[in-house]
Amino acid sequence: MSGLARTALVGLGAAAAAAAVNAAVAAAARGAGVTLEVDGGEAIPVSGIAFVTLVLAAAGVPIAAALSRWSTRPVAWWLRTTTALTALSLIAPFVAAADAATAVTLVVLHLLAAAVVVPVVARTLRTPARAASA
Repeated sequence: MSGLARTALVGLGAAAAAAAVNAAVAAAARGAGVTLEVDGGEAIPVSGIAFVTLVLAAAGVPIAAALSRWSTRPVAWWLRTTTALTALSLIAPFVAAADAATAVTLVVLHLLAAAVVVPVVARTLRTPARAASA
């Protein structure tokens, strides 16, 4: 299996795992009384949390593949990129959440997704594709 195919397969698997973890944590939070409501009173469904986690984590796969293909330091760039994107993602919960418990829960979910996806994908990027094919 090529390095790019392995990165894609592992990245999509990690995205699915992050979605499952976030769904379980969101369901537990809801069971503990966290409303998961955003401004306007609309509650985020657990399935919506899982879906958005899956889609956004999977969106990182092309980034990882590009870094693997064209960077001589793919791991360093992957970590920089995902750290910046994760930090940016932490703004939305504080802007959109209707209450503090929801905001904290959403931040935890963002960090959990990153904790699942980032290191797993990073391990697939250890050897740049250019060096591996030479």
